[in-house]
Amino acid sequence: MTTPVALTIAGSDSSGGAGIQADLKTFAAMSVYGASVLTALTAQNTMGVTAVHPVPPDFVTAQIDAVFDDLAVGAVKIGMVGQAAIAEAVAAGVARWRPAHIVLDPVMVATSGARLLPEDAIDALRTRLIPRASLITPNLPEAAALLGEPIAASDQAAAEQGRRLLALGCPAVLIKGGHGQGGESIDHLVTAQDSIALAAPRVPTGNTHGTGCSLSSAVAAGLAKGEGLEAAVRNAKAFISGAIAAADRFTVGHGHGPVHHFHRYY
Repeated sequence: MTTPVALTIAGSDSSGGAGIQADLKTFAAMSVYGASVLTALTAQNTMGVTAVHPVPPDFVTAQIDAVFDDLAVGAVKIGMVGQAAIAEAVAAGVARWRPAHIVLDPVMVATSGARLLPEDAIDALRTRLIPRASLITPNLPEAAALLGEPIAASDQAAAEQGRRLLALGCPAVLIKGGHGQGGESIDHLVTAQDSIALAAPRVPTGNTHGTGCSLSSAVAAGLAKGEGLEAAVRNAKAFISGAIAAADRFTVGHGHGPVHHFHRYY
């Protein structure tokens, strides 16, 4: 039996709650072998990001080629790219190796509020990476930034923004509702054919570090295992909802603590 493999292309989080570290924990929790390509090193903890050190684009390319040359990658998750030149290197790499599934989390701002993608890189994200993605997973502020619109203030407005994002060239959009209001966190899976609302109880916790990274990597894990898109998204939603609900079992750091990736096991 072939071992399912998922690859994360993202930045590192020195505190272990987000980025590459969160992705690899998610892959392991969902019974998928995880590989990684680092795009940036960050000095960060639960209170914020204090420094970012981009990886040279040619070394990003070398990592991508090394992984694909040997491993049977079933799905790719792309997170923080950091710079336009790195976005170009990632786009060229996935164009060269043509993985069956690409889940793109358009990381622009950290949970702490630190900007992780400069303005000059957003165009590369829109024109080079989003058209190659199978699914993009923006939160409400990211969806608004990609469209140049105000943040959606209702579920209907969020779903409508998802439909407009399809025009950027991706076949599916998952608008994440974690930044919304109300007793439920409602995500919207939007395709040209349908719009599906996925609701979960909103958990009153400050430990939300890495939620976006973990959700997108959970979707990639499902796709790597052969699940269809809707099933992969539903299973990922259930996984991250459980990880958030169990987050207060941890006492880690003094800011936004991590979610509990292994809540199903301990």
